[in-house]
Amino acid sequence: MTVPLSRPYGARPCTLVVCRGCCCGNASKYPRVDHQRQLDRLSAAASDSGGRLALRTTDCLGPCDQANIVVVQPSAEGRRKGGRAVWIGFATDDGSTDDILAWVASGGPGETEPPASLALQIVSPRRATPLRRRR
Repeated sequence: MTVPLSRPYGARPCTLVVCRGCCCGNASKYPRVDHQRQLDRLSAAASDSGGRLALRTTDCLGPCDQANIVVVQPSAEGRRKGGRAVWIGFATDDGSTDDILAWVASGGPGETEPPASLALQIVSPRRATPLRRRR
């Protein structure tokens, strides 16, 4: 018996990984940010995308001083074209959310360049704990 797939093999969608760890999404640290509204908007966009966008939340990703962090992972097609995950920091307002959604709607990493305003928010991923050095 064959089980039908929701989308063809290799048709991995662009995926947003939203940090909701120690600082990101924390109303006591960022009281002027409507963290739930941001998640609701991203979730609605994923639901309305017809499978072209997926959304995940995760615990702390590390660069806490640049909260809120959203990692934009390329679709399978974007990855074939050389796209790699892009870390967006300081995503705390509707404008950032709008820019992220516009970028993924146009293809995301590997397919199109991020909007100039969003490009200013690209951050480097950092490990939460330093690697131990060998002697």
